[in-house]
Amino acid sequence: MAEPEHLPVDRRTLLRGAGGGVLAAGLLVACGDDDAGGEAVSPDSSSPDATDGGTGGDGGSGGAGGGSADALAATSDVEVGGGVIIAEKYVITQPTKGDFKGFSAICTHAQCVVGSVEGGQIVCPCHNSTYSIEDGSVTGGPAPAPLPEESIKVQGDDIVLA
Repeated sequence: MAEPEHLPVDRRTLLRGAGGGVLAAGLLVACGDDDAGGEAVSPDSSSPDATDGGTGGDGGSGGAGGGSADALAATSDVEVGGGVIIAEKYVITQPTKGDFKGFSAICTHAQCVVGSVEGGQIVCPCHNSTYSIEDGSVTGGPAPAPLPEESIKVQGDDIVLA
């Protein structure tokens, strides 16, 4: 019986094939449901994976808490002293009762998406940069600049982009 023939594969061919797989996976993700939801984290939460069951959203149908289609989140989704991460784009915080703040969810150090809001700080999991929930200023880590502010406003029970 003859042995199977092995064809050498050079590094360039291998990387091209791997890149195609990554591209295909990205397209499949892009075609998925637009119901990603946001991540709600209380200020005393010990887990960055704590969620509130998919509140928030990126302005898709249904929005947050069943409100306006343009809603990023419902005011009830954002605990006093805490915040929510919306669609890996925005962080909405409530430093004091009724005072809502909006920031970019992209860390200014390595452009990772921030991962949680804990203990009055927005935390990036990549290199442990931390930001104030009050003004987005850097409170620790290698981040070189504050989180950019996002203009938001409260409409009824919804938080929307201004």
